[in-house]
Amino acid sequence: MPPDAPASVPTVWPGTSYPLGATYDGAGTNFSLFSEVAERVELCLVGKDGSEERINLDEVDGYVWHCYLPTVTPGQRYGFRVYGPWDPSAGLRCDPSKLLLDPYGKSFHGEFDFSQALFSYDLTAEDLASGGTPPMVDSLGHTMTSVVINPYFDWASDRAPRTPYHQTVIYEAHVKGMTQTHPGIPEDMRGTYAGLAHPVIIDHLKSLNVTAIELMPVHQFMHDHRLLDLGLRNYWGYNTFGFLAPHYQYAANKHAGGAVAEFKAMVRAFHEAGIEVILDVVYNHTAEGNHLGPTINLRGIDNAAYYRLMDDDKRLYRDFTGTGNSLNPRHPHTLQLIMDSLRYWVLEMHVDGFRFDLAAALAREFFEVDRLSAFFDLVQQDPVISQVKLIAEPWDVGEGGYQVGNFPGLWTEWNGKYRDTVRDYWRGEPATLGEFASRLTGSSDLYEATGRRPGASINFVTCHDGFPLADLVSYNEKHNEANGEDNRDGESHNRSWNCGVEGPTDDPDILALRAKQMRNIMGTLMMSQGTPMISHGDEIGRTQRGNNNVYCQDSEISWMDWSLCETNAEQLAFTRKVTKLRRKHPVFRRRRFFEGKPIRSGDQFRDIAWLTPSGNEMTPEDWESGLDKCVAVFLNGEAITAPDERGERVVDDSFLLCFNAHDKQVDFSAPDNGYASQWTAAVDTAHPAGDSDLVVAAGEKIPLQPRSLLVLRKTA
Repeated sequence: MPPDAPASVPTVWPGTSYPLGATYDGAGTNFSLFSEVAERVELCLVGKDGSEERINLDEVDGYVWHCYLPTVTPGQRYGFRVYGPWDPSAGLRCDPSKLLLDPYGKSFHGEFDFSQALFSYDLTAEDLASGGTPPMVDSLGHTMTSVVINPYFDWASDRAPRTPYHQTVIYEAHVKGMTQTHPGIPEDMRGTYAGLAHPVIIDHLKSLNVTAIELMPVHQFMHDHRLLDLGLRNYWGYNTFGFLAPHYQYAANKHAGGAVAEFKAMVRAFHEAGIEVILDVVYNHTAEGNHLGPTINLRGIDNAAYYRLMDDDKRLYRDFTGTGNSLNPRHPHTLQLIMDSLRYWVLEMHVDGFRFDLAAALAREFFEVDRLSAFFDLVQQDPVISQVKLIAEPWDVGEGGYQVGNFPGLWTEWNGKYRDTVRDYWRGEPATLGEFASRLTGSSDLYEATGRRPGASINFVTCHDGFPLADLVSYNEKHNEANGEDNRDGESHNRSWNCGVEGPTDDPDILALRAKQMRNIMGTLMMSQGTPMISHGDEIGRTQRGNNNVYCQDSEISWMDWSLCETNAEQLAFTRKVTKLRRKHPVFRRRRFFEGKPIRSGDQFRDIAWLTPSGNEMTPEDWESGLDKCVAVFLNGEAITAPDERGERVVDDSFLLCFNAHDKQVDFSAPDNGYASQWTAAVDTAHPAGDSDLVVAAGEKIPLQPRSLLVLRKTA
């Protein structure tokens, strides 16, 4: 700085157009913002007292406005003001009265107050969608601010676990909900990244043989104004506006930028325990909502570039997500934002993969979902992103949005057909055995044609969206009155069964049946080929009191109740038992699909065989009848075709899985035609915690209890 320069005026160097966002290099900070529509851009440095220093960005390269400030260090709060055309009918919404948040911001601070200052139209006007002149109320002091971060962190010897899919067990969790009530976590760490990395949480996950924790949204998100007015909050967080920033309200360290280091420390702790970290990411829409939403970043920076607009009325947004807007991945800078964000989380934050919310929306080039879209092309060729776990929620709310089985070869998918089939089977609904058999064996009908393997099927029966497992067996109807929408929100067709009484009951028979149904579902999940996913709390019978849409319930309705570890100790013990069984036996987690034939010349048995209760192999007529609820499957541990990681043959025990979804006992005959001379029970859901000392010989009758799963291991 020249000696005669005013102290309040920073030295401004040209800087560079890349990387976008604010980048501290140890001496100063480079600032860079894309806007094709801007006529002028100001960088605004915001003091802790709310004062503002505006710096005109004179350097522009390829529509990227930039500068370098050698005196700016981590902790500095900032935003941008974009000057340009205001013409909503043409999709142009520049409003320099709005302090705009950095789309590449790596940390944010403050709150939104949802006053007139956040909106580029008069909230009292009759025509809320009019293209009239914006009221020009300054949003500084009413919006959040972006924060320059310190990117340096001691990762020590951190290494990604890189667990292959066939060895993966995913645990879907919420940062706050998982930790808010845990008595073993210090109070000031509850609800935070630090709390999630606490040894009591990691030990719990290790006891469940979990290899990956999938975090519900941790990108910086906004709480909806409507929910705040109702005294509620956007608990789930599917309302992102900061794609490179960890949600700072989840940090125990609330200092500006503190969330970044705390998040990294959490990832490092999980990696030390051999657990991968997968992020649930929301690149399909943003928190700015529809044309009546606030102007906080993308809308004011370059509305037509970042969002899909209606062709016949560019004031309005095309909505494939049910949230008011859809990001526009057809635009190169929107694609760049998505890809830069993904790479940042892998390279700088060391995460191990992503679950893409409403992923079908990202594949819509124009209207239809396109497997060859630019987004998929970029992911395929990217040397960083192509090497981590990529999980699609393979649907959106647009026409033709249900795309289970249709994603490209790199991708795995939440298998909604698995969820529906297993739910229907155990509640006794008519469904073909062929469908159940396909889901149990990895859904080759969905994934084999694209060169994928069983691990491409992310098998789940419950997740954050809908009933948890305990409610799935306790309620026929949703009970969402606490959400303030007169129980109109949430899915009405849950494929659930209350076992005879709606909600809480003291009837010991119904409670026993519910507990058994939970064991049936958890056991089926762990014995299925594919990649299993447990929804947090299902291992201890977490309940949401019949609410199947707790997106707005930041309360005990949605949080984990850790006292259930004692109340439902048998469910916890059962879950640990079946996850351990899966971990120990590769026959339950094959890398390749079953072939249904002998593996080597001269072998007597195929790799898989389906049996009727009589112990005989099912005939085409048995399959075509298709409505019986009792079936067994033989898994041949000596016919695993894929070698291990060292190229050696994999040999395992053989198992017989006996399923009975009838409400009456079925006498099942142990096959006596050479499969085994003796079978020993490994899991029996008819008993609490799944323990059984049953030993049966070939040809013996097995009294298969009503609505139960029996797993037999060949012992002779």
